[in-house]
Amino acid sequence: MVTRVEVEAAQARIAGRIRRTPLLDTGDGRLWIKCEFLQHAGVFKTRGAFNRQLAARERGELDDRNGIVVASGGNAGLANAYAASVLGVPATVFVPANAPAVKVDRLRAYGAVVHQVGTEYADAYDAATTHAAEQDAVFVHAYDQSEVVAGAGTLGLEILEDEPSIDTIVVAVGGGGLYAGVAAAAHDRARIVAVEPTSIPTLRSALDAGRPVDVTVSGITADSLGARRVGEIAFEVAQRTGPTSVLVGDDDITAARTALWGRYRIPAEYGAAAAYAALTSGAYVPEPGERVAVLICGANTDPATLAQE
Repeated sequence: MVTRVEVEAAQARIAGRIRRTPLLDTGDGRLWIKCEFLQHAGVFKTRGAFNRQLAARERGELDDRNGIVVASGGNAGLANAYAASVLGVPATVFVPANAPAVKVDRLRAYGAVVHQVGTEYADAYDAATTHAAEQDAVFVHAYDQSEVVAGAGTLGLEILEDEPSIDTIVVAVGGGGLYAGVAAAAHDRARIVAVEPTSIPTLRSALDAGRPVDVTVSGITADSLGARRVGEIAFEVAQRTGPTSVLVGDDDITAARTALWGRYRIPAEYGAAAAYAALTSGAYVPEPGERVAVLICGANTDPATLAQE
């Protein structure tokens, strides 16, 4: 179980390794944007990557020769490859064969050994866990390890430290690590709105079924929100804290991404724009006077596409 205690420990551990990203006041007294797209490696997952790798080093598990192994749609790989490069350990990353070229190129630029396997995150995951066991390397899960979740949760602490009056935090959900961490850190002080694409409703499906279940992976957010099922940690946190669950369509996400670029010059990837889409589409309608922070969690996208939609 991940609680605020673990998140606070993560905040202390990764201090000085990650950027404390700004909380942008949009000027209307009702909406703030947590600019996590400015994080090292362009994604929130850098927080969990450092927390997992540093904790493994503290326990003597991280071998400087064998390093770390991670499976990813792209972003967890980028975060862990970056963290490994800073800590001076090798990184091996397994991604689907259809992972965006912009992410694969950056993985190699960080010095990672990249293997492209299958068509989904689940295929990369199977290959990565086998490789980690064979090489005696530290396996870093993209979203379902307590240290990874706790690292992500530091975002919830920062938002409420910077603006204690926030009533609601809106986050995108794929495998659920970001949602779980933020909810563990902040659920007793703010409503947590968990936003999923209608094409990959991992959390909603789990809540309906009473357990994590597989869903079909499709749609424009598959490279970042493309987990086949929500993580066990996220499901436990959801049962314990009761999120507000909303779904948004691909057209809503595309429109939100365009709006983020047009209004604020925020280069959000599709998965990151899903959170904002909850507001722009009307899937989540704040009450009068409700003060909302929306978390834009990643910017690993092809910038040439931002002005084309």
